[in-house]
Amino acid sequence: MTNVSAKVVLIGPMAAGKTKIGKRVAKILGAPRYDTDKVFVSQHGEIAQFFETHGEPAFRAIESALVRETTAEPAVVSLGGGAVLDPASQELLVTLPVVYLTVSAEAVASRLGEGKRPLVADEGVTAWKRIFEARQPIYERLASRTYDTSRGNLDEIADDIAHWVASDYQASKRDGL
Repeated sequence: MTNVSAKVVLIGPMAAGKTKIGKRVAKILGAPRYDTDKVFVSQHGEIAQFFETHGEPAFRAIESALVRETTAEPAVVSLGGGAVLDPASQELLVTLPVVYLTVSAEAVASRLGEGKRPLVADEGVTAWKRIFEARQPIYERLASRTYDTSRGNLDEIADDIAHWVASDYQASKRDGL
């Protein structure tokens, strides 16, 4: 299925599978793919190190700009967990097809990398739960569709998302949007 005019944004908490599923959806659609965390690292270095040197507000400002840049053209875009915090990003995201990937704390325990995620480096899953609970209402408000990645087959989830995006895109073309 090739649909390079498709656009979809994946949001959700840390370790929900946004990068893995985004790669698969982009491959199925034959669409460009962006991962805002990966783009950040390629331009500014490791996120944990940037946080330590420049602080979270500086990171969030750059992240907000990356959200605008990566969603400007049709693509599959995976956002970092906190990218939805910026009000300008929220205003943009409500106009786009957004998939919210959620995950249980139990599944996250095995997915959190050692020291790679600065906001949970000291407290692990405890910090993850606190951050997730604070952001969950934003994720839910922005979501066009929601998938739980705790136990599901990621290939099946990616396939379902790709088919939804392709059919939604085709419907909007038919409707002249």
